Amino acid sequence: MKAVLLVGGEGTRLRPLTWSAPKPLLPIANQPLVERQLDWLRAHGVTEVVLSLGYLPDNFRRQFPDDCYRGVQLRYAVESQPLNTAGALRFALPDADETFVVCNGDVLTTLDLSALVQFHRERRADATIHLAEVDDPSAFGVAPTDADGRVLAFVEKPPPGEAPSRWINAGTYVLEPRVLEGIPRDMPVSIERETFPQLLEDGRGAVYGFQSRAYWLDVGTPASYLAAHAAVLAGRLGTPPVAGARELRPSVWVQGSPVVADQALVVGAALIGDGARVEAGAVVEDSVLGARCVVEKGARVTRSVLLDGAQLQAHAQALDAVVGPEAVLDSYAVVSEQTIVGARAVVAAGSTAAGVRIAVVP
Repeated sequence: MKAVLLVGGEGTRLRPLTWSAPKPLLPIANQPLVERQLDWLRAHGVTEVVLSLGYLPDNFRRQFPDDCYRGVQLRYAVESQPLNTAGALRFALPDADETFVVCNGDVLTTLDLSALVQFHRERRADATIHLAEVDDPSAFGVAPTDADGRVLAFVEKPPPGEAPSRWINAGTYVLEPRVLEGIPRDMPVSIERETFPQLLEDGRGAVYGFQSRAYWLDVGTPASYLAAHAAVLAGRLGTPPVAGARELRPSVWVQGSPVVADQALVVGAALIGDGARVEAGAVVEDSVLGARCVVEKGARVTRSVLLDGAQLQAHAQALDAVVGPEAVLDSYAVVSEQTIVGARAVVAAGSTAAGVRIAVVP
């Protein structure tokens, strides 16, 4: 089966990390999000994936120089202008002739994709949408269904307390080629706000929703980026948290050859990357350290993510924060409350930052 992975967005809510890396190439527990998605697709029989690209497309080519990932063939569809979700599909699959899968490039899920495809085929649907249940659907598109799963309406971002359902469009679809026929070429069109509602309105297609309580997360904000790491560390996507990691002790995983001092304290779930160094008196708690990270004596990393080469000097603290590649927290600096420190940025000694973005201006 063929799939289209929509990975063309700029990831503005995760800046400054996304100034130099597209959001799907940001790591989730030391593996790029897009690779986690490709592993998931591969596990359900997908053999070819079209990467729908717009922002920093060359980064993807460098990530996959052989146009292949673990046996999955990759093809690139690079937009010259943003075409939105439906327009991107029309561009990526101009001659589609069989059932195909579509996935948003910012979704982390354990959805049973094979069951979704089977549900689609059993109902002879034109379009089938993965629906996830959330506590507050006001920030999403809601899709109420009948008893057989047929979608009755699309309600975009209903006011709090007024949603007809808690089941939202979760960004994975199974589509028939005829769905693309109604999408104009080379024009920005939204599949969520235009294509799917139009299919219902004019009766051209049977649209179904597949409800699943599998793990699902839209990785688009600092909070959800941190939550994705916590979920992987907790085993929500299986163990080990990344291929090749080994369990040093319960819930503490390492890759390659990090150096963790006997007098360092590693608490709760943690992943420590190859070549990282955690010095005596340092604390790492429910966190992920990328390759070559350094946590010096007295420093603390709590519910945080340090990307490759990040450094916390003596007594610095990262609390519920993301520290980007090669960034440095000088001694006694503290970042907290979902602060993002961009690549190669330096947080001055003794300073504090809460809920902000810190960056070297590109």
